[in-house]
Amino acid sequence: MKRNIKLILEYDGTAYRGWQRQGEHPTIQKILEEAIGRITRESITLYGSGRTDAGVHALHQVANFKTGSGIPAGNLLRGINSLLPEDIAIKEIQEVDEDFHSRYSAKSKSYLYRIFNSPIRSPLERNSAWFVRASLDLDKMARALLLLRGNHDFTSFCAAGSDVKSCVRTILRAEIVRDPVQVISISIEADGFLRHMVRNIVGTLVELGTGEEAPESIQDILEARDRGQAGITAPPQGLFLQEVRY
Repeated sequence: MKRNIKLILEYDGTAYRGWQRQGEHPTIQKILEEAIGRITRESITLYGSGRTDAGVHALHQVANFKTGSGIPAGNLLRGINSLLPEDIAIKEIQEVDEDFHSRYSAKSKSYLYRIFNSPIRSPLERNSAWFVRASLDLDKMARALLLLRGNHDFTSFCAAGSDVKSCVRTILRAEIVRDPVQVISISIEADGFLRHMVRNIVGTLVELGTGEEAPESIQDILEARDRGQAGITAPPQGLFLQEVRY
């Protein structure tokens, strides 16, 4: 019987076309599958908890693969990491039950979005935050964000053209804070996410934070179920897969 191996990994998505394998293009899945295959001497398929887009990062991505190799988990960890580029690292490896699946076993996921809010850009933040020069009304943004908590149809915040069967999701937790170094962090936990959902929410919050609309207008956007009613899509570099709960 093959072993089921669970990975917890971290990566900087700047140089990659996202998680999912796309032919010969550089993706996180492709790099990991090739490294794992070299260690186990097998052709393996790696399943991720979510398919992060091009330029999106992960603090805590979870993945799993099946293998006939008997290499101990600790040796797998060291061996695979030795073959990975500096912008991808496996933090933990463990053998799990046969029926564990990184995507379908997940109960919730959390994403973090970072905004560098300052009159002057930061070169050090260019690949890890959205630079917004305009002053943002954090209180207004926080009040709007809280209105998204709970079970809603998030069609207005789903990428146009998505073929998902249902846009109903439950946001379990939503927080926004500003740190002393001019970074605004927006953290959202939900039972599932639609394509570009977090980035579309963030883009809408930024428009509310710089405009005259009341925070309650986000309820009208939700009820419209129309992507055209929501704000812009925030750029990918500020987004991080933060946690996956099982």
